[in-house]
Amino acid sequence: MGEYSEALSWYQRSLEIRKIALSPNHPDLAHSYNNIGSVYGNMGEYSKALSSYERSLEIRKIALPPNHPDLATSYNSIGNVYRNMGEYSKALSSYQRSLEIRKIALPPNHFDLASSYNNIGMVYINMGEYSKARSMFERSLEIWKIALPSNHPNLAGSYNNIGMVYDKMGEYSKALSSYERSLEIRKIALPPNHPDLAASYNNIGIAYKNMGEHSKALTYYEKDLEISLKALPPNHPDLAASYNNIGEVYRNMGEYSKALSSHERSLEIRKIALPPNHPDFALSYNGIGLVYDKMKEYSKALSYFEKARIIWEKSLPPSHWYISHVKSNIDNVKKKM
Repeated sequence: MGEYSEALSWYQRSLEIRKIALSPNHPDLAHSYNNIGSVYGNMGEYSKALSSYERSLEIRKIALPPNHPDLATSYNSIGNVYRNMGEYSKALSSYQRSLEIRKIALPPNHFDLASSYNNIGMVYINMGEYSKARSMFERSLEIWKIALPSNHPNLAGSYNNIGMVYDKMGEYSKALSSYERSLEIRKIALPPNHPDLAASYNNIGIAYKNMGEHSKALTYYEKDLEISLKALPPNHPDLAASYNNIGEVYRNMGEYSKALSSHERSLEIRKIALPPNHPDFALSYNGIGLVYDKMKEYSKALSYFEKARIIWEKSLPPSHWYISHVKSNIDNVKKKM
């Protein structure tokens, strides 16, 4: 966290100097706002990040030709923030605008085109459109295999994301294989406490959980949490995801008090880090509801399932499986009351 604060201080000081020395729509001012937005995004302060990126985009629209690659960078950065805020349709629109510009401005196997395909794939995962997501990730991987060395972290990212799609589609052995390939690269390419290593351990844990191997899942989730606690700010959304996943495994192992504690810690972080109707809130509420269901506290379970349903119906496409899942949970718990 200290490194982010220091970086933010330097970027803000640079911006002050540029405001004095340069014209108000100079491209270097846009660059400063973009850097500040990047730091806020890494800190999980998404509304501040969005404000900085939008200021950068305003300047670039005035200062640059309409298909300049820096405009694509701005749209891409805005898409990242919207995705982190759970506003997936806005994220998709921004990413697609970025891709349109990059297709015109860049050669066909350029690194940034791969990034665009990857980011669009991530939004499709969030929206539950898994076949579209896989197509995007595979296109991204094709480009990165041509453009990058074999152990580059971005290749690891592609394998990781393809694993996520297989996981969502119920093909858990394929998911595990992709996740392990990603981890192999990250162990070579990254320092030992890098957040992307934590993400690999988390995803391998998810695959083992889905395969019913709960003790293995817990081991990988704990590796993820150990790194994340060192690498991330204390209220970062990724920490909330880690606690949520640990809660799921404890619930599956029948350790309900531990499960409830983990889910509640996840919810506490999300209340600080995320906007109030972010879909990830519903993951916490649904998880807590499932624990109360197992503890036979059905009225509490129903209350949390209803909270999850309301958020998911507001924030996700109506066909998303999360919505049918929570409705099923509501029906099941009502039958027990």
